[in-house]
Amino acid sequence: MFFKEVILTAYLTALIFVVLAEMGDKTQLLAMAFASRYRWQTVMWGVFIATLVNHLLAVLAGNWLTHFIPMRYIQIAVSASFILFGFWTIKGDSLDNEDKRFNFNPFWTVSIAFFLAEMGDKTQLATVALAAKYMSIVPVWLGTTTGMIIADAIGIIIGIVLGKKIPERFVKWFAAIIFIAFGVIGLYKVFV
Repeated sequence: MFFKEVILTAYLTALIFVVLAEMGDKTQLLAMAFASRYRWQTVMWGVFIATLVNHLLAVLAGNWLTHFIPMRYIQIAVSASFILFGFWTIKGDSLDNEDKRFNFNPFWTVSIAFFLAEMGDKTQLATVALAAKYMSIVPVWLGTTTGMIIADAIGIIIGIVLGKKIPERFVKWFAAIIFIAFGVIGLYKVFV
């Protein structure tokens, strides 16, 4: 039973953290931009495939780290990174014409743009950190991928259907506060 609880915790934590990290993130903005030009189904499939590949690489890197770095240091780094992700979320991201950089068919345009936009992004770094923390590849990978799909679906709905009725500033601050709180709690647990 304990093993199932650890897997479920890793999955749900990864899902929640990526949904929060994506709020107002560059890739969520990218989803909104692509959804205004392509069918929403094409955008979601492109996001899904790009995220599957990108986050698989991230969880493998995070899992690999646990073989060389003591867990105490990983927990400190993960907690500190969550605090940094909180501040990064407040700062926000911009698209910088990434939605116009590729000119393939719509599916490949979305997939390639998302894959590249996720490289070094806070959601990819959060995926590495979570994989290191939980030392679990599949639940973290599936959790972060599901979180990305949920967050980008929210972005598409907000951007296309609802027309930004929820203030972006509120969403960013809410996500940032949760990140910072988890970081502080994590550091507290390591040092107490």
